[in-house]
Amino acid sequence: LLKVLSRIDSILRSPRAPPLIFRPSKGPMQNYIKENGQGCGFEHLPLTVEMWADQLIALKDLHRSLRKLSLELLPWNTADPQDNRESIRVEDLQLIVDAILEELENKEKNRQTQSLQTLSAIVSHFQKLFDVNSLNGVYPRMNEVYTKLGEMTNAMRNLHELLELDSSAPPTVVVDTVGKLCDIINKNVTEQVQQLLGTQDIQSIINKLEEHECFFPPFQALIQDLLCLLEISNVDDILPAVQNLK
Repeated sequence: LLKVLSRIDSILRSPRAPPLIFRPSKGPMQNYIKENGQGCGFEHLPLTVEMWADQLIALKDLHRSLRKLSLELLPWNTADPQDNRESIRVEDLQLIVDAILEELENKEKNRQTQSLQTLSAIVSHFQKLFDVNSLNGVYPRMNEVYTKLGEMTNAMRNLHELLELDSSAPPTVVVDTVGKLCDIINKNVTEQVQQLLGTQDIQSIINKLEEHECFFPPFQALIQDLLCLLEISNVDDILPAVQNLK
């Protein structure tokens, strides 16, 4: 028995043993050890062995939890030759952890690759939409688009206010309203021209304009000749100058 205890004690004293496990004996047991010439603290060995037994049980529980986590992250990796073993080693747990870490690293790399592909597709789509031939032209065109968008937004806001439209009215409503205003203005202009020329139809307006083209050039030449003969520069002075000649 003493040999077994000595063997266990030497294991506890070894560098591979967990730290703070070996504690020298005190009290009556220390006197017994001194009397029998033994230099190890056997009285703490049962507690240590119990602690190791608990740790081995906990190791199995940890292995079971890691297996569940592995099945969640690596559902295709269902084979585990350690499931039927009585003893679980730390190396077994380390293999599971390494496999999980490797899978997470691969997912991160794939995610970064997908992000780069997505960004590249976005830039290419922007170049196609706004006719940008090179990557160097992307930022200037972005700034240009941003500026134009701001100008358009301000213009639409001003039109909404001028036309007394709700701010949520879409651009199509703004365009329709402006078109109706243009129709009203054009109709009023036509009516004013008709009233001015004293006619109600387009052909009559055309005839009036043709008569004007026939009459106005000779009349203008006559007025110019009168201004030169009478030595005046104002049309209003023609009549008084002619009356003075009488």
